[in-house]
Amino acid sequence: MPTILVVDYSPTIRRMVKASLGGLTTSFAEAASGLEAIEVLAVRSIDAVVLDLNMPDMHGLDVLRFVRSHGQYGSVPVLVLTTRGDVTSRGAALEAGASAYMTKPFSAPSLAATVKELLVNVDARTAR
Repeated sequence: MPTILVVDYSPTIRRMVKASLGGLTTSFAEAASGLEAIEVLAVRSIDAVVLDLNMPDMHGLDVLRFVRSHGQYGSVPVLVLTTRGDVTSRGAALEAGASAYMTKPFSAPSLAATVKELLVNVDARTAR
């Protein structure tokens, strides 16, 4: 069963993301900050990450760059889920290695479809 790391400062958003993905056969890990996300990645096997950009201790782009710069995490799909809908933020996230980009507020079906697609790609890479 794949594990999704949900990284957002807001416990409400983390609950909403998990509820939106409840139809997928997954387990969840949570982090309320960028540093906490890195700690979780160090101790758990994570198959995908849903990552906010705006966090108090470490910007989401820095977390994303960390993930991409470490071999064991380099292929983990990362969906950036943020309030920042501007072209610059989207471009910076994709350039830093985001697998997908969505803005808040989000629809549950859209989020679930995007994460399901990311997980299918993980399964395809694992099967090789």
